[in-house]
Amino acid sequence: QVQLVESGGGLVQAGGSLRLSCAASGRTFSRLTMGWFRQAPGKERVFVAAISWNGGSTYLAGSAKGRFTISRDKAKNTVYLQMNSLKPEDTAVYYCAATGGVAVVTRDEYDYWGQGTQVTVSS
Repeated sequence: QVQLVESGGGLVQAGGSLRLSCAASGRTFSRLTMGWFRQAPGKERVFVAAISWNGGSTYLAGSAKGRFTISRDKAKNTVYLQMNSLKPEDTAVYYCAATGGVAVVTRDEYDYWGQGTQVTVSS
């Protein structure tokens, strides 16, 4: 069992930055890819970014490339999503997730989910 808790969301103006954190507890010794997804009201939950268990590989959605960076601190069992140049279209609840699988952009691949943190970007 793995528990994930997101933090760092908030209200920011367009062009601003936020850094989201996801703290993992429980079975954190397992090899887990960590991902970020987001969901706007009335929309599907979509992939944003992922990082391999050892941090050696990262994956970004097209909407995130050039603006977002995913990283992890294995010693702290924490994954981060640095979001720069935020746009109103980035407004959503952001979810941290973990998977032992390999289809890192596929939401059904993920076994564990946090409760989400709200990001609101004003125009």
